[in-house]
Amino acid sequence: MDNENHDFFTIAVSPLPSLRCAVQRKRIGVLTSGGDCPGLNAVLHGVVSAATTRGFEVLGFLDGYEGLLNPVRYQRLDAVSVAHISHLGGTILGTTNRGRFVAKVGAGKKSVIPREVLQQARETYLGLGLDALVCIGGDGSLSTSLQLQQIGVNVVGVPKTIDNDILATASTFGFDSAVSCVVDSLDRLHTTARSHKRIMVVETMGRHAGWIALHGGLAGAADVILIPEIPFHLSKVADFAMERSGSGLPSTMIVVAEGAHPAKGRVSTLKNIPQVRGEVRLGGIGDYVAREIEKRTRQETRHVVLGHLQRGGNPTALDRILGTRFGVGAMELIAKKKFGHMVSYQNYEIGGVPIAQAVARIRTVPPKGQLVQTAREIGICFGD
Repeated sequence: MDNENHDFFTIAVSPLPSLRCAVQRKRIGVLTSGGDCPGLNAVLHGVVSAATTRGFEVLGFLDGYEGLLNPVRYQRLDAVSVAHISHLGGTILGTTNRGRFVAKVGAGKKSVIPREVLQQARETYLGLGLDALVCIGGDGSLSTSLQLQQIGVNVVGVPKTIDNDILATASTFGFDSAVSCVVDSLDRLHTTARSHKRIMVVETMGRHAGWIALHGGLAGAADVILIPEIPFHLSKVADFAMERSGSGLPSTMIVVAEGAHPAKGRVSTLKNIPQVRGEVRLGGIGDYVAREIEKRTRQETRHVVLGHLQRGGNPTALDRILGTRFGVGAMELIAKKKFGHMVSYQNYEIGGVPIAQAVARIRTVPPKGQLVQTAREIGICFGD
């Protein structure tokens, strides 16, 4: 079953139950599911290092939950295999948001994973003699872990999303890295915008929550921020840009989240894209806003879509630390046998909350919250 390096395995589900009696050490599994995110490898480093200290063996399943199914795909993880990976972007285990475990179909909506799929995963869990399974993912992936918990798999969740929209945790790793990408982009675009006296529109990620656009726009000196929680009027945005031009400010920087939409319009989706199971593909709002604003102001307007640049690259120092703490926190929950719980960050401390509570709904930007009010006080327009 082992290959020459004794670290990578591809085996069928059927013979797994016979392995149970041979397992002497405590053993856990870990996987990364959903979209990639800066800080995932820091979490893996935290999980494996803390597990090794506590005497656990760790199996890392490849390509998310799909690695639990036939053919089973996993890799042994130890202190050597996770050494010096915390600074790396992506995930050494691979991930996917497609396949037989797609559980997210819209804002706060989850689909039910077929019973036979869940049972296959449970057979793998039992056959490999696992004591627990650490599931690192967003609200859709955590919903899947909850369904596994309900059929007898001891799961512990770790919240992962650059959108920072998971309830019951004040922050998630990857968010700071995504915001830093937005800020760096705005810093670069400000110079060309001023030089050419242009209006620039920067489209960020943020399907249902505008945290990236709000934090990135505020830190990156945006003049207009458009988010899903505050429907906007193009006429008000155009008037604002023209007022700036008339007062001697030659350029205007507009940050728009991909899920933002006009007050009397819908979110913008990509056309001619084959639909697969899961959420619809958003896109095009930056182009739409740029075209409409140029039409109304008669000022040259360009747009930039940051897209997956926000997901890629190495994590910031904050995300490396937070990811590591989340990984260690997951092992603490396992040690306390608090299964069905998710690691949570509140008041600068790592704790745990029931996964069911965490995925009940997504966390969105309060339109009248302090952060939005701060932005308004310094003159940022939200188009409302």
